[in-house]
Amino acid sequence: MNVYFDNAASTMVRNEAITAMVSAMSEDYGNPASMHKYGRNSAALLEHSRESVAAALGAAPECIYFTSGGTEANNLALLGAARGLKRKGRHIITSAIEHSAVKEPIKALEHEGRDVTYLAPDSAGRIPAKTFSESLREDTALVSIMLVNNDTGAVNPVFEYAREIKRRNLDTVLHTDAVQGFCKIPFTVKSLCADLITVSSHKLHGPKGAGALYANGRVRLAPLIIGGMHEKGKRAGTEPLPAIVGFGQAVRLGYAELESVGAAVNALREYTIGQLRSQIPEVVIIGEGDSPYILCISLPCFKSEVLMNYLSGEGIFVSKGAACKKGARSPALEAMRLPPNVIDGALRVSFSRFSTKEEADSFVRTLKKATEILVR
Repeated sequence: MNVYFDNAASTMVRNEAITAMVSAMSEDYGNPASMHKYGRNSAALLEHSRESVAAALGAAPECIYFTSGGTEANNLALLGAARGLKRKGRHIITSAIEHSAVKEPIKALEHEGRDVTYLAPDSAGRIPAKTFSESLREDTALVSIMLVNNDTGAVNPVFEYAREIKRRNLDTVLHTDAVQGFCKIPFTVKSLCADLITVSSHKLHGPKGAGALYANGRVRLAPLIIGGMHEKGKRAGTEPLPAIVGFGQAVRLGYAELESVGAAVNALREYTIGQLRSQIPEVVIIGEGDSPYILCISLPCFKSEVLMNYLSGEGIFVSKGAACKKGARSPALEAMRLPPNVIDGALRVSFSRFSTKEEADSFVRTLKKATEILVR
């Protein structure tokens, strides 16, 4: 039995999304910008998908801009907003636990002369509101702190950041990368009070190649891709309709199932932790597991790569952190100042709606076998 526990990297596309995508490719294949019947049909599908994403966020459809994924959406949010705010303050706040899709655009802005503050997490992997408040300045133009960390599952208090900005009557723009939280933990644009929110399709059983950025009306976004008036002038290029339709279908179903699936996944995570502690007493659980979908563990006497290779050979697929890091040490775990042997022995186990107790048992059993036969 193969066990896929790397869902924070990418999920299996659900059948309903595949069916919708096939229909979009084989029947409604017109360009959404065309004025004839096929174009109008495609445009209707595009807007229906936009409405689905908007509904799940509790937003107005006109605030949703489709992109090729979370990385592009983050770039549009940060670079686009920074260009629109160039006459305002030069200070930016972010965290040391951000995904590379946020870190790299901010580094580019730093190279352009922006003053950037990188906040360190606490022992649970979160950026406390007090830490944020102490770094917020009168000239802070832009903030980007993720909602759910992709390595540890820690959930940051984004609403508290927004409340502090409002309390000081600042014009600071707040962005959050919510890719790991969308249709997984409950939130809306109102509950976060963020100006910009990034979401992605392939983390919630939709296809790769589609994502979206929520931008409220007060943020002026400069487009990164020019050459047409697609996406209300914010992102030129014919929309990848099949991927967007699959995204919309996955969001509709994922949002409807959010509570029930979340409870089931949380129970599975707790079961897995119990089995790990029972069968492998030396295991270290990293973080407090705010998100039920991510479980970060460590076996300090082993190397992550060795454990991963053994598990993979037995049909068990986990990771040691974000896929974009290509096997490098997790910046989030380093920022938490964990002992080097804990970081070097860390594994990320990430669940989905399709994960089962039998798979968890197989994972724990195989990991225990690895600790018994591999060289420490």
